[in-house]
Amino acid sequence: MSHCHDEHVAHGGHDGHGHHHHEHDHSDDITPALQYSLYDQINFDFIETFNESVSGSGKAITKKTWAERMQPQPEVQSDADEQLIITVPFTEQVKLHSILLRTSQQASAPRTLRVYINKAGLDFSSIEDAAPVQTLELSQTSEVQEIPIKRRLFGNVQQLTLFFEDNYGDDSSCISYLGFRGEWMRLGRAPTNILYEAAPNPGDHKIKGTSGFANNFGIDSAGSGSRDL
Repeated sequence: MSHCHDEHVAHGGHDGHGHHHHEHDHSDDITPALQYSLYDQINFDFIETFNESVSGSGKAITKKTWAERMQPQPEVQSDADEQLIITVPFTEQVKLHSILLRTSQQASAPRTLRVYINKAGLDFSSIEDAAPVQTLELSQTSEVQEIPIKRRLFGNVQQLTLFFEDNYGDDSSCISYLGFRGEWMRLGRAPTNILYEAAPNPGDHKIKGTSGFANNFGIDSAGSGSRDL
């Protein structure tokens, strides 16, 4: 069986000489990542994975929280060949900013990712003939990759299908973390700001005119969240 994760000491662990490894401290990037996290908008019950060697493992890597992103297990490993399809539905309408992914430095790391939106019923018999919204080249790294997408193409997402088409040369592909960043809108209601705020959220109320829409669907209080339209 192929090795899916890098064979090195886990983050925060000890090496053979009793020394701590401190070169990968991710504690300072938790707040920026959580600002635009779409974790609470994922409909975990309906995640579907094709060609996973262990049933439910595609769902398991998506259910990992940001704090659990560096844990090597659980992970999803492809079965019959190197290809994987993971379909992730959302409970709300999503404007996707980026895809978060952790694989490894091994040959089992996926290389090409084809992304589809709002395409029900895609499987291996139909996905090759379907045109992806965007095709992405992935890095071979054990760090979490934040993969930017063309935001103007992902402004109305209710279901995302990820087709990991190939890898760096292994007979199976492995992924240990999958997440998403973006903004979201309650279906049938006014736009909702995704930041956690102490004050009442204007997005919970009906908005008249365009100025309220811009304030709610754009920039956070720190001035981040610029949009690429």
